[in-house]
Amino acid sequence: MTDSTTYLELSEDGGSSHKFYEVVVSGADVTITYGRIGDPGKAATKTHPTVAKAVAEAAKKIGEKKRKGYEEAVRGVRKRRSVTRRPSVPTSSSSARTPSNVKRAPVLWKYNSGSPAFGVFVDGDRAMVGNERGDVWTLTHEGEVVNRYKLPDGVKCIVGDDSWIYAGCDDGNVYDIGGKAPRVAYEIADDIDIYWLDIHDGTLGVSDANGGITAIDHEDESLWAEKGRGTGAWMVRCDAGGIYYGHSAGVEMFTRSGEPKWYRKTQGSVLFGWQERDDVYAGTSSSKVHRIRKSDGEMLATYDCNASVFSCATARDGEYVFAGDSSSSIYCFKADGTRLWKLSTGCGAAYSMQYHEERLYIVTTGGQLACIDVSEAAIQAAQGGTVPQVRDVKLATLDAVVPTNDVATTTDAGTGVVVECIETNGRLRVHVVSAGYESGWNVQFPKSVRVVGARYVVDAVRESGQGGFYRAHGEIKRLV
Repeated sequence: MTDSTTYLELSEDGGSSHKFYEVVVSGADVTITYGRIGDPGKAATKTHPTVAKAVAEAAKKIGEKKRKGYEEAVRGVRKRRSVTRRPSVPTSSSSARTPSNVKRAPVLWKYNSGSPAFGVFVDGDRAMVGNERGDVWTLTHEGEVVNRYKLPDGVKCIVGDDSWIYAGCDDGNVYDIGGKAPRVAYEIADDIDIYWLDIHDGTLGVSDANGGITAIDHEDESLWAEKGRGTGAWMVRCDAGGIYYGHSAGVEMFTRSGEPKWYRKTQGSVLFGWQERDDVYAGTSSSKVHRIRKSDGEMLATYDCNASVFSCATARDGEYVFAGDSSSSIYCFKADGTRLWKLSTGCGAAYSMQYHEERLYIVTTGGQLACIDVSEAAIQAAQGGTVPQVRDVKLATLDAVVPTNDVATTTDAGTGVVVECIETNGRLRVHVVSAGYESGWNVQFPKSVRVVGARYVVDAVRESGQGGFYRAHGEIKRLV
């Protein structure tokens, strides 16, 4: 009798890890299911050439998990633990409210996504909000709802990388949401409790509950991992020079190859991070935003708020600095630290924010995506007590587009680029077949749709900024 089931859990009392890992052997099939305790988890089945090889593979996987601290358990004894969210500093009910003498910000429109929201992304075409329910809504700059994705778990953040857009999800996956349907772009190790992530030129930086930082390459394979000086790493930002991340003890920088470069202590735990070309900005629990030079970690300026800073952003390469605090206020400062104004959002504390063309887009504890006019004229009017009538965007009834591994087929490559999936050293890689490209370079391509020997057509492939590999762009079709 070869069929067997092994159920393991890793749950630290008072800690962040609360995960399960189940291995089921049925004949030559091995099914592995993993995720957060109390959730269904993700499952994958692999068929091996023989029963003996299936049993050996299962034993190997179980051994790896036990060496990481997993222990055999009984399913259902431990209960589901809620996903970690950005902490706030305890306040009395009176101090948690915005003071009555703080005037309202000139909110143009707001959209209630239905659940507290952490993810926001804004570019020249759209504004996106991702919430704890896994909904990702896309709106125009004028507040018209045009699209909806439904991811399997809560959205931690939405980030852009050149023309690609990614959503980090509490199920441990990073989804490419730049196409017609979400596709898994990166699968983070199930024993990492993700707090935040950022992507630059295909390299993913992941910060976690224990204060660690992990770099993952375009093939979804770990480059390096380091444990920082603190815990609760809520900030990570990536650029061509390295990875900057913040935690309970401050901000640290590592080069792209994983070498530590500098460390800067901050006043309070870092709760959010932003970056411009030369500087990073860290919002902290001690009501500060610190501006830190990327090249050497020098503290350049500090911006003083009146409550814990949940989010921050900049305009015009740092000429103006915005911040959102735990008391539902937003601030604007000059680069040198001079406070210009403080106004109430009227719709909750801003968990995340982005600036675009004299508008500040915030997503809030109440689940709102709000568009705020921060032009000089609008702010002067608001300080005088005059604000526009807020337009409440009606909840959309759009059908949700869910993640898929399905690929449309075609018999004609047309003007697209043909790529092929091959097996190299036991791993599936994708190379360009069309003329005019480096045939030996890998193509960043969703792992979940790779089939050895299959050819696909993509709209385009683009050389990465660092060189050495291509990135697939646009829709994917299988060539038959």
